[in-house]
Amino acid sequence: MLDAATPLELERHRPYLLRFALLQLRDKSAAEDAVQETLLAALQGAARFAGQSSVRTWLVGILKHKIIDSIRKTARAVPVESRVAEDRAEDAEAFFADDGHFAEAPGEWASPDRSLEERRFFEALERCLQALPKSTATAFTMRELLGLETEEICKELGISPSNCWVMLHRARLSLRACLERTWFLAGAPKAG
Repeated sequence: MLDAATPLELERHRPYLLRFALLQLRDKSAAEDAVQETLLAALQGAARFAGQSSVRTWLVGILKHKIIDSIRKTARAVPVESRVAEDRAEDAEAFFADDGHFAEAPGEWASPDRSLEERRFFEALERCLQALPKSTATAFTMRELLGLETEEICKELGISPSNCWVMLHRARLSLRACLERTWFLAGAPKAG
């Protein structure tokens, strides 16, 4: 259970929650709204916090639901045609040779485990996600960061499973290429 310092305890997590929400929503105003709603819900539900996880973990759990709500609202407002056209802008075939193998072998990664622990890696990942078409990035973050199943993503974004799989595939290819270019092969700190 949270003590009397609840508002201060919750408020100190705002910067982290805002970064998390920005990564998912890619819209500062929507991210700020989601964080504000999260903190309000946490204040209202503080008595139900049993302390079985850290406060940050509890807040991120609430925030994930607020992000999904925001994505639902946005998905209903954007016509399907614009999402399909946006996703066609990224051509994944450039990464492959005619025989289906990579056109250029992926570069060696110094130490992926160590890189994942570093804040700068996540900043690079965030920049790479921002370079993706919005609906592709949304599908990827819903799947990989929010842990939603394909059916849930399709329902929320109003797309078919085939379209979702293509979007996820394109996101992974683009993120891999971007991270290789901007992080792994661009002089990222070497594991020591």
